[in-house]
Amino acid sequence: MVLRDRTRLEKSIEQVLGIEQELDDAATLIELGEAEDDAEVVAEAEATIAGLQRRSEKLELESLLSGEVDGNDCYIEINAGAGGTESQDWAEMLARMYLRWAESHDHKIEWIEESAGEEAGIKSATFKVVGPNAYGWMKTESGVHRLVRISPYDSQSRRHTSFASVWVYPVIDDAIEIEIEDKDIRVDTYRASGAGGQHVNKTDSAVRLTHIETGIVVQCQNDRSQHRNRAQAMAMLRARLYEHEMQKREAEAQAEQDSKTDIGWGHQIRSYVLHPYQMVKDLRTNVETGNAQAVLDGDLDRFLEASLASVLGKDQADATDGEAEAPEA
Repeated sequence: MVLRDRTRLEKSIEQVLGIEQELDDAATLIELGEAEDDAEVVAEAEATIAGLQRRSEKLELESLLSGEVDGNDCYIEINAGAGGTESQDWAEMLARMYLRWAESHDHKIEWIEESAGEEAGIKSATFKVVGPNAYGWMKTESGVHRLVRISPYDSQSRRHTSFASVWVYPVIDDAIEIEIEDKDIRVDTYRASGAGGQHVNKTDSAVRLTHIETGIVVQCQNDRSQHRNRAQAMAMLRARLYEHEMQKREAEAQAEQDSKTDIGWGHQIRSYVLHPYQMVKDLRTNVETGNAQAVLDGDLDRFLEASLASVLGKDQADATDGEAEAPEA
């Protein structure tokens, strides 16, 4: 953990020093351009400064990711909603979108579980995103995602609306203690599905754990060893229980503003419209773009930054209000 934090801090320092150096170079170019009356050089340097400003704003936002587990890796769990093949195809599109986002940020992906749909797409999938501040950046993606498009599975080419839920929770390391006793969980084993050759069809290597008190269910089938699948499922359960407790505390502290933690099916966070026009709109921040295909290809940063800024800004405002309302000693 210490080594990870050191690496993260070193990278942040390198980024800040890099911005400072590029800013100094751009300022020098502007001086030279103005001295030689070269408008093209000046315009290029000004464009560089504008890009540096955007990078610095993102770094400033990232510096505010100071939550206990913001710097950790995360699990992303996707489940198709009602609607059969349509929703299952949409769930697979969402999984691809997050995979593309992770790849563009040099994060690694570890598959945990995937259940294929009957005709196309997936019923559910769980994978781990490994990278600096993975949970901090992705935590606001939990919720219901809505797709509107002309269905490729409808012979009459009618417009369909599909739903899928996304659940993001942090990977919990040894620094956070979560105790789970054997009597608190139910263990089910079953035959793994999907790729894996003949082995997965002959042995009950997949493991499903159910936490009896909360009803939280996790499952893992990515390994041929039932023992290793159970260990991975237990790690996921610890993470889910941690997230569950954090959400319960937030709900108790601010019940009237619990939309950021409520991912019920009636609480959509983002709409992706592909017909009759193209638009992706976040319903919490009102950030939108007409380039829906770029978003589905993993271009999520504008939405992540806006939702994080909204949450962090609200938290800071709440803290200020709390101080203002505190009684005098």
